[in-house]
Amino acid sequence: MGRMVSREILRRECERIRREGKRIVFTNGCFDILHAGHVRYLARARSMGDVLVIGLNSDESVRGIKGALRPINPERERAEVLAAMASVDYVALFDEPDPAAIIREVQPDVLVKGGDWPVESIVGADQVQARGGTVVSVPFEVESSTTKIVDRILARHASLGEPRRLSSQ
Repeated sequence: MGRMVSREILRRECERIRREGKRIVFTNGCFDILHAGHVRYLARARSMGDVLVIGLNSDESVRGIKGALRPINPERERAEVLAAMASVDYVALFDEPDPAAIIREVQPDVLVKGGDWPVESIVGADQVQARGGTVVSVPFEVESSTTKIVDRILARHASLGEPRRLSSQ
């Protein structure tokens, strides 16, 4: 089971892990509503090295990328769910709009991004490759997303003539 850590602790842990000769894999994302596509993607990323580090967009960062209605789940809960996964070793939040700074701090051996990202468009690819590391774009096995899940929930409730409020609280 992984750990939620500050960026300073993560930096120190990564230095120790590198001294032990282990391969660090890094990925990042919002991971707002965790679904099967995320689970399979993270397991695959973990299989590429010894330690999987996730840079998790903070609530502020998610709002900047996806708009005022997101995230659905707050950063502490998203981090807790990710850290509980067997494939995840460390989770650290970042506020920036992209993960360039946290990638510099982690100095991963393998940088993984999901979806249809071409390697040359992945933020941090140049840094990782300059250090002799590998950059991998992994297509999602399950075609799902948080946005699609939210849309499906709203559509189902709308078809039943129910109000858009999804809980009785």
